[in-house]
Amino acid sequence: MSAEPQRMSFETLPPSVLGARARSSARNRRAWSRIGLAIADAGPRLRRAIDITGAGFGLLLIAPVLIAAAIAIKVTSRGPLLFRQERIGKDGRRFAMLKLRTMRIDAEAQKDALIQAAGTQPEGGVVRFKSKTDPRITRVGRALRKLSIDELPQLLNVVMGDMTLVGPRPAVWREVKDYDPRALRRLEVAQGLTCLWQIGGRSDLTFEQQVELDIEYIDRTRPLDEVKIVAKTVPAVITGRGAY
Repeated sequence: MSAEPQRMSFETLPPSVLGARARSSARNRRAWSRIGLAIADAGPRLRRAIDITGAGFGLLLIAPVLIAAAIAIKVTSRGPLLFRQERIGKDGRRFAMLKLRTMRIDAEAQKDALIQAAGTQPEGGVVRFKSKTDPRITRVGRALRKLSIDELPQLLNVVMGDMTLVGPRPAVWREVKDYDPRALRRLEVAQGLTCLWQIGGRSDLTFEQQVELDIEYIDRTRPLDEVKIVAKTVPAVITGRGAY
């Protein structure tokens, strides 16, 4: 016995036979779909344009602050104005991150000895050394760190394409090599000038808390949320909470 042929419902009929209104609605859906695909395709280029514009404007705005900080560094301590440190970017790419020098010129050579003397314990398998009384920091450097002025040259890293305005903060290789699979997710996106944990406690947070906030950014943050992060960075910098 042959099966009864399936009847086609009104909703399944093609727009071409449903009238002018249905055809117009179908054209609108196709147009919006094309616009959505175009925006998605232009996303990286748009973000890059925003990074260059925002960082360039920022550099012009803070130029007097950088000049004053540079004079203070030169007058009070020996050594270069800028400190270049290798950091790990998106997908493990290495780059030289820029900072105003806030420590004595022999600071890196003393780090291992300070870690050992302090008995620093690993956090999530990663050994980090952060101290409010770090003896390597100069008097001017301490003030620059408190207001995060030492981080401002990283706007140049953003212009050069090493970093983006918002994203997980780039770490050094000695930390990244000990990352577990969850922490390695930080390298899925471009590393940023500011991030969720920069506005939520900075160095006062544990390593695990920082990783959790970075993953929240990667998985859930939308463009409007990034604008809010940038806006909240200013008061976070002014208060100096967790900056040392």
